[in-house]
Amino acid sequence: MSSTSTLRSLNLQNINPHVREAQYGVRGELAQRSEKYRAQLKKGHPPTPPEESLPFDQVISANIGNPQQLDQKPITFFRQVLSLVEYPALLEKEKVLKEGLGYKQDVIDRARWLLNEVKSVGAYSASQGVPGIRESVARYIEHRDGYPSDAANIFLSAGASSGVNTLMNIICSSPETGVLIPIPQYPLYTATLAVLNARMVPYYLEESKAWGTNLATIKESYQKAKAEGTDVRAIVIINPGNPTGATLSVEDVRSVLEFAAKEKLVVLADEVYQTNVFVGQFTSFKKCLRDLQKEVPGKYDNLELASLNSISKGMVGECGHRGGYFELTGFDPEVAEQIYKFVSIMLCPPVVGQCLVEMAVNPPKEGDPSYPLYKQEYDAIAQGLENRANALYGQFKKMEGVDCQSPQGSMYLFPTIRLSKKAVEQAKKEGREPDNYYCSRLLDATGICVVPGSSFGQKEGTLHFRTTFLAPGTEWVGKITEFHKQFMDEFRD
Repeated sequence: MSSTSTLRSLNLQNINPHVREAQYGVRGELAQRSEKYRAQLKKGHPPTPPEESLPFDQVISANIGNPQQLDQKPITFFRQVLSLVEYPALLEKEKVLKEGLGYKQDVIDRARWLLNEVKSVGAYSASQGVPGIRESVARYIEHRDGYPSDAANIFLSAGASSGVNTLMNIICSSPETGVLIPIPQYPLYTATLAVLNARMVPYYLEESKAWGTNLATIKESYQKAKAEGTDVRAIVIINPGNPTGATLSVEDVRSVLEFAAKEKLVVLADEVYQTNVFVGQFTSFKKCLRDLQKEVPGKYDNLELASLNSISKGMVGECGHRGGYFELTGFDPEVAEQIYKFVSIMLCPPVVGQCLVEMAVNPPKEGDPSYPLYKQEYDAIAQGLENRANALYGQFKKMEGVDCQSPQGSMYLFPTIRLSKKAVEQAKKEGREPDNYYCSRLLDATGICVVPGSSFGQKEGTLHFRTTFLAPGTEWVGKITEFHKQFMDEFRD
């Protein structure tokens, strides 16, 4: 019992039990400890008693896809436009902007257009998002997929996470509601289901097949859940994958859509990493659905698809500005009205984030004054990510007891680690899962924070960890290699 239970109204035992039970390992105990280390290092050395000196001089937050925390530079065009929409008085000094600060005419024009649409970034917008910005999103989707998109079906959101929360609240109507979730998965989904007192229906991805989906496995999980009394309403697909980095083939996407149509499942397509693809090509669920509808008229017309995207990932990396959107396809108009009502309760998404969404889907084009610098910055970020992914992968291949799929996309690698019985036993003594123990020791020795695979779900008898490859340079990669060798030597059977 909480020591304050007799002093205050709220204590751990009487708060919402579903919040208490939810788990979100990406920002869990290891992440919190890493922030304590960061604060300690900021104080400087020598440490203030009773703190002990740390064996590293910086913390590398490889636990979360947070590009600009790890020194990814913001795109100049985006930030210049934001500076003007945040402080419109600067537009009265156009000569200074252009001659003194290097702003191009298209920066000034875009800022004026956005201000005409939003009036002020300090004012609420329409709950669904600024209409003109939603039109820009619709044009982007049309260009990407080759099929029409209607701005009326697009909802701007405070990042994709807000969209997931909205959709899950609409779908989960009872404790018996179930949602098919890929394992390993981004823990946003399981945490949200836990808070809503709904059921996760896990289906395992195939590590031996580059973390692809297996339709037979999905069907088996679905049938098992139905037999146990679960009302399975939806299936989540993360493409490209998080934490795995896998990019699904067109065949895999189509097979999921065909299954969802047959079983009347809502498809939640988490596509926030759609521009982070190294191998193969990203194909949206929306495009594949439209292709199927064209090939077999009438059969897929009522399939419900919600597609999510974000400004937090890709080469944009503007996580802190909280911008994103989701598009509804095939939803009953009365259900869409309830979705609108739900988002209106939170008034509106951040308006600055909405402006960034507009720029992300409608960046400078060839021939525009800002295009050369935009292209240079965009390509440098993309190439840097791929280079660091391959460098990290190369080190993992050299490490004893480590297997890793080659980088395909997103911002992560998800290697398998095989630990000795001695290490597993030590983890149990300390009350930790073996992969959590490994990641804890890694953090304490090197300052590098990664996430244990148990936070994402993994097949029984396997161990993993997820790391981003966002951190600049390669020195930190060498620290992982050095730690791993010492850890394996320490716990040899």
